[in-house]
Amino acid sequence: MNKHRADGDVPVQTLEPRFWFHASVAVLRRPHLWWTALRQIFAVARPGWWRHRPFVPRPDPGYLRFRFETAYGHEGVATARDFVAYLEWLHR
Repeated sequence: MNKHRADGDVPVQTLEPRFWFHASVAVLRRPHLWWTALRQIFAVARPGWWRHRPFVPRPDPGYLRFRFETAYGHEGVATARDFVAYLEWLHR
């Protein structure tokens, strides 16, 4: 599962914190995507996220599972590079 791709990116289970850490670092390295990422965070956040602990705009895990499964199959494997490509697409 942790086989390196030719581009050096490591596929990681998308609901694991490690995926989100690598994706966040990749976005932080690209300031032109910061506003796009911020807008997307609030676009997919659970409705009324500010009323429940933790007070963080996070998407529903079921929604994330569905989105990643439709994109990557049952295993839900993606890379930070894939996440950045998605944000680049939104940015354009």
